Amino acid sequence: MANRLANETSPYLLQHADNPVDWYPWGPEALERAREENRVILLSIGYSACHWCHVMAHESFENEAIAAQMNELFVNIKVDREERPDIDALYMASVQAMTGHGGWPMTVFLTPDGQPFYGGTYFPPGDRGGMPGFPRVMQGVHEAYRDRHEQVVESAQALTNRLSEVFRGDLPPGKLNAELFATALDNLERNYDAEHGGFGGAPKFPAGMAVELLLRIHHRNGSEQALAMAHHTLDRMARGGLYDQVGGGFHRYTVDGVWLVPHFEKMLYDNALLADAYSLAYQATGETFYRTIAEETLDYVLREMTAPEGGFYSTQDADTEGEEGRFFVWTPDQVRETLGDEADAVIELLGMTERGNFEGSNVLSIPLQEDRLRWRDEQFAPLRRELFEARAERVHPGRDDKILTSWNGLMMRAFATAAYVFGSQRYADAARANAVFLRDNLQHQGRLLHSYKDGAARIDGFLEDYAFLIDGLLALYRATFEPEWIAWARDLARVAIDDFYDAEAGAFYDTAATGEQLIARPRDPFDNATPSGNSVIADGLIRLAHLIGDVEFTRLARSVIEEHAAIATEHPHGLARLLVAADFATGPSAEIALVGADDDAGRAEMVAALDAAYLPRTVVAAAAPESETAEVIDLLLSRELVDGQAAAYVCVNHACQMPVTQPDAMLEQIRELTENR
Repeated sequence: MANRLANETSPYLLQHADNPVDWYPWGPEALERAREENRVILLSIGYSACHWCHVMAHESFENEAIAAQMNELFVNIKVDREERPDIDALYMASVQAMTGHGGWPMTVFLTPDGQPFYGGTYFPPGDRGGMPGFPRVMQGVHEAYRDRHEQVVESAQALTNRLSEVFRGDLPPGKLNAELFATALDNLERNYDAEHGGFGGAPKFPAGMAVELLLRIHHRNGSEQALAMAHHTLDRMARGGLYDQVGGGFHRYTVDGVWLVPHFEKMLYDNALLADAYSLAYQATGETFYRTIAEETLDYVLREMTAPEGGFYSTQDADTEGEEGRFFVWTPDQVRETLGDEADAVIELLGMTERGNFEGSNVLSIPLQEDRLRWRDEQFAPLRRELFEARAERVHPGRDDKILTSWNGLMMRAFATAAYVFGSQRYADAARANAVFLRDNLQHQGRLLHSYKDGAARIDGFLEDYAFLIDGLLALYRATFEPEWIAWARDLARVAIDDFYDAEAGAFYDTAATGEQLIARPRDPFDNATPSGNSVIADGLIRLAHLIGDVEFTRLARSVIEEHAAIATEHPHGLARLLVAADFATGPSAEIALVGADDDAGRAEMVAALDAAYLPRTVVAAAAPESETAEVIDLLLSRELVDGQAAAYVCVNHACQMPVTQPDAMLEQIRELTENR
């Protein structure tokens, strides 16, 4: 018999709907029962593509005896971390405080009023390898709450107070100046893996946000070390098993420090952040390989992760037919069966062995740098397609087809960036279709909703929804020069300020003041798998201000950046997105107003010149003369043609140079005003 999760829309919750556990979704019914019966809450948090979530579900939640123990002792609540990032952030912080680490599946025991007092991640079904079994953990928690009740409640209250203090934050403010970036680079180098690229050791996570920061630092001060770190990291991520060498797109992370063996789930946000990083790296360096990886990644998203209506799905599973990675790995014999006489060359290029590198099979990679483009040349491209077609006959990984506003905003930006960097109408169309879908389906009375599934939107939007969508809309405007996207971004920004900004802290909370009142109101300035909402909203506000002339947006953005600038320079890998915003805020940053008809060849030439140049501290607006667009975008006010020709007005803080009509003259003005300062 199905439990209460059968009425949910989250694919992750539905995976547990037939468990013998008496699961509740998070909500008043479960919380009220816990209070009325004075029962401990067992809170289990995970997501649909999580391999170890599936393992614990199979070992424990499908086990009749363990489920009976859970039902007897606790009120059991299951949460999809992707649907409720606020709950996840709150209790992840508590688990990290208690144990020094976190992850998923996450298991937290709460007092009836929701205060955490014990927790961890994966627990095996019995004692194993020094880890206590789940039944023993549960019995111990139950007895502690029963026999040492006052002590447990005291401890839970102390932890809750600590969480509230952490989320409120009390940071020494920093000053915005060029020295920030030299210090940040020094600290990035300390954690940099000079041999394999990226940061830290195993497990190794993709570094899209850090790469964007390195490109910014190189652009600002000419640091060859920053550029070399970006090059090395981009190359090794894309040649390793982190990248799907047959179908395109990136897996979540690698279990080793050399980018070889991944956890095989594919997340929309990783592919958005990395496609964006590779597009920008191509624009900054002209390296063809980076364009190839960006395009293959975006094409994978269009092929496998895009709804017919324009939304982007959330994840693809790590497991197939109960085995991790089965869809993606190969033996040499499987390659020979597919490619015949051509197989040996492919086996050599992809570093395959009879022994394999993952449970007797091979995660495909490109060991030699000189082979990275060979894999896509006239000899190997047809063979790559044959492998792709053969793999397509396998059972595909499961897909979580809910659509999240925040992650869609990240992917919208990735498509829009690629659209103007590569001159791709197809990518521009994908970004526009996504914006239309979100506007029509995930907005109600001017406010955003977080999640969409099966025709219904639910859960009030979080800061990340507003921040990431504004970021995507700014990129979409840059790709299309359609003013409606700036108007929508402006309106969303005003709502975000009203609902999330805290003037006393000079920063934004992750949840709205009018939202559900949890035991603490989360606010996390650090980038995690996705960027910090504070960093992205600050960046969006300050760029919007340059376009529409709203000085209040600038003031609020600078308050956020200055609040976190000092800690960002000390921990640049954890606040890379904040430092990207600081780069623009520190300036000098330029505004470029292009005036000319939409079909004017002169305007098109100037747009093409801007598309080809890496100019990160700029905003660009374009419209026909005397266009109504100026009513939305203040930067375009009173811009006229020059001798009947399309013209560019290059400005810093709205103080403009003489208008020019030639792309080279425009670029020269921009570089004189913004580069190497």
